[in-house]
Amino acid sequence: MLVCDYIVKQIDGDYAHLQRMDQPEEELKVIARALLPAEIYEGCELHYELMQYSMK
Repeated sequence: MLVCDYIVKQIDGDYAHLQRMDQPEEELKVIARALLPAEIYEGCELHYELMQYSMK
């Protein structure tokens, strides 16, 4: 079960580009904004657990 934290690096229309905090050298993960909390903004931190994203 994957549990990790992300930083929203960029918001591009209906998608957000996320960077894992524990593996910053990995490519950015592109996620549909519909799967993320509505109040996200560039630079905010998200927590991922049980296939859900939440604000930190």
